[in-house]
Amino acid sequence: MKNKIFMFLFFFSVLFILFQYVNSKKYFDAETKKMEDMKEQLKVLDDSIQQLTLNNFKLQYFSLENNDDALTYFDAVNIDDLPRYIADKLLETNEIKGDNPLVPYAGMNGSIKINKIKVLNHKWIIADFSDGKYWGELFIKYELKEDLGVDFTLIDHLLYTSY
Repeated sequence: MKNKIFMFLFFFSVLFILFQYVNSKKYFDAETKKMEDMKEQLKVLDDSIQQLTLNNFKLQYFSLENNDDALTYFDAVNIDDLPRYIADKLLETNEIKGDNPLVPYAGMNGSIKINKIKVLNHKWIIADFSDGKYWGELFIKYELKEDLGVDFTLIDHLLYTSY
């Protein structure tokens, strides 16, 4: 009788160990597959980040912040964020009642105001304007004066037609 009980316990133990082995192997294989998938996904995301970083560098090529030659033009000026300062001065032209005086178009759907500004270098700015329905772009020359005032001169402009 004892032998049968030991035989039964031995057989049950072997089955239990076999079950644990198979179950653990399936779990290990599933986790290994998950890790491989995550590594592949991480590689794709790293490639995407690298591509976005390169695109960002390309987009920043024409900007005062990244143009050392243009920045040396302002060495004597003691302004922390010079591009922001110039953009703020340009946005101040929006405070005039009615259309912005730099935009050579009359607002057809309200007053035309400058929205987005990109300071390209120590002389030029591109800007976007809109009246809420119609929009266009400006190419502006600027000059920073000794009293830290800024003079703006419109060089060229365009108005997009709506379809």
